[in-house]
Amino acid sequence: MADRTVIIVGGGIVGLATAYKLSLARPGIRCIVLEKEASVGMHQTGHNSGVLHAGLYYKPGSLKARLAVTGIREMVRFCQENAISHDICGKLVVAADSSELGRLEELYNRGVANGLSGLKKMGPAEMHEIEPNVGGVRAVRVPEEGIVDYGRVVEVMVEKLRALGGEVHTGACVIELRRQGGGWLSRTTADEFEGNFLINCAGLQCDRVSKLAGEKPSARIIPFRGEYYTIRPERQHLVRHLIYPVPDPKFPFLGVHFTRMIHGGVEAGPNAVLALKREGYKKTDFNLTDALDTLLFPGLWRFMVQYPSMCWWEIRRSFSKKLFCESLQRLVPSIQPEDLTPGGAGVRAQAITQSGEAVQDFLFVEGERALHVLNAPSPGATASLAIGAEIAARIPKI
Repeated sequence: MADRTVIIVGGGIVGLATAYKLSLARPGIRCIVLEKEASVGMHQTGHNSGVLHAGLYYKPGSLKARLAVTGIREMVRFCQENAISHDICGKLVVAADSSELGRLEELYNRGVANGLSGLKKMGPAEMHEIEPNVGGVRAVRVPEEGIVDYGRVVEVMVEKLRALGGEVHTGACVIELRRQGGGWLSRTTADEFEGNFLINCAGLQCDRVSKLAGEKPSARIIPFRGEYYTIRPERQHLVRHLIYPVPDPKFPFLGVHFTRMIHGGVEAGPNAVLALKREGYKKTDFNLTDALDTLLFPGLWRFMVQYPSMCWWEIRRSFSKKLFCESLQRLVPSIQPEDLTPGGAGVRAQAITQSGEAVQDFLFVEGERALHVLNAPSPGATASLAIGAEIAARIPKI
């Protein structure tokens, strides 16, 4: 048995941050990260919009609230110390009409309760000073939010982890997890690895990895594809920073919004449509196992029965640039369908319970000499260093 070794399944930003923070906090431990793809950060890390979320949306006292607020400040320091491109440009959350003012006020109060700095309520005149083309009746400005190059973040994490004695193995898809002695044997497509403790940060595959480890997860990962448009270069002046709608608190999605990207350009999106492949970034992507796993799960149908109009609206908007643009026009009225060109897509690993409830908070489940991260979508990237520290603090002596 490898002495004081921790196996971490998943080489996305959460898995790498966990390995890095654990190596810092417990110098005698060797971390081995196992990633099934040819390089790290290929899925949720590499397909998100690159936003630094400050913790405005999340229920006070929740893990998301605490770790997002801590995490954004730690991520900014990490970027500053390692010359990683980032921009704390701030964000406007816009009430498109008077029906959204109550929810905007609730968001402001949540942000204050969560400890965000510099939040400011604004009327149209102040809004237009920041974003001249924005619509809506009122907004909350969140000055701590920004954009970042998460691809470079994970590259630096790998460098630092290896300098601390850790290992990152790519092309190592875990196909068996077996208790062995006082720890674990992980058999992968590359090799076998032994460790005293197991951490599951497998993102879109985390429920399956937990089953390999003998757990019976209370929630299933349901993949939701988020599709983006990009704004044509000659119309990118319409958006200066980040412009978001007031989200519906019943759903874990923030609604389509505008994001100025760290390496140039402006994205618009994402929507949220059911994906029939867990790592399916195109409408035509299909995997029979993934599709059956999703469609035969009772919790999905209970979720859809609870929110039929939202589900139908997302599907219609996925196939109609006109409808997509109408959503965007609530934020920037002058945007037109011809200003939009198809962009990329990401897939969100959203945990849903048997009863059909979308898990709103981060979900950590402790097993025997194991810890499973079973829900860590947005703001998982922003909060990754704080998540890593939280996990490191939960691991017993080995």
